[in-house]
Amino acid sequence: MSQEVNIPAQHQESMPADEHRMEPAPDWHPRYPGSGRLKDKIALITGGDSGIGRAVAALFAREGADIGIIYFHEDHDAEDTRKIVEDEGGKCHLVRADIGNRDEAMRAVHAIAEHFGTLDILVNNAAQQFLETDLRGITEEQLRRSFDSNVMGQFFVTQAALDHLPDGSAIVNTASVNAFKGNAKLVDYTATRGAITAFSRSIASQLLDRNIRVNCVAPGPIWTPFIPGTMPADMVEGFGKHAPMGRPGQPWEVAPSYLFLACKDGSYFTGQTLHPNGGMIVGS
Repeated sequence: MSQEVNIPAQHQESMPADEHRMEPAPDWHPRYPGSGRLKDKIALITGGDSGIGRAVAALFAREGADIGIIYFHEDHDAEDTRKIVEDEGGKCHLVRADIGNRDEAMRAVHAIAEHFGTLDILVNNAAQQFLETDLRGITEEQLRRSFDSNVMGQFFVTQAALDHLPDGSAIVNTASVNAFKGNAKLVDYTATRGAITAFSRSIASQLLDRNIRVNCVAPGPIWTPFIPGTMPADMVEGFGKHAPMGRPGQPWEVAPSYLFLACKDGSYFTGQTLHPNGGMIVGS
């Protein structure tokens, strides 16, 4: 797919939305032949059924990894991603769970670790967001849903994964450009992404003695199911044109940041954040 993408008006009444209903389809396809950078590794990816998570699953599989995916309720998208991973030569195990619930998160992580026998890489990617222009309009239900999905889920999944990750493993957490610049229309979501950034830096320090590297990726405006599931149709039209590059990013353009941090190429990185955001200048 060309980098020049015209996003038409569209909306879905669900969060997360369904990738298979998006027009145009997000571009997750890896661009280069694999070089074995994740050969024989097991990667657990939350939210790996669609969007950035799907692109990461495809790229990791091309680089030799087998993939465990925890997803919320998007069965169609999850099965599509399983086929993508298998077409790349990897094995894929799917587990449906609400990771904002501690028991479900623990069950899902242990199920994937038991299926593959171990874990080597954790990608905390699952999240939700809701549009609200007035702070007073954010209900307690919405606020708790945002934090349960985006923050509590990362805590619970990481807690469970640490029982299975050997020394020298890698954890990559999804944050957002909004954690660094703020977003007046996504206040609760932005607050969760700030919490994730602080969480990542803190556990990076805590896990130094085990040589487990913990880093973040903070994407900018990327064409994923977040967008039609969050915004009214008229706001979706032309999405991403406000970025300095004048277009939205595609999931495939973000996935290499996760690969870099997950493999030995990123061996001197921990507690850091990469910023694939289309040219937005933010503090690190």
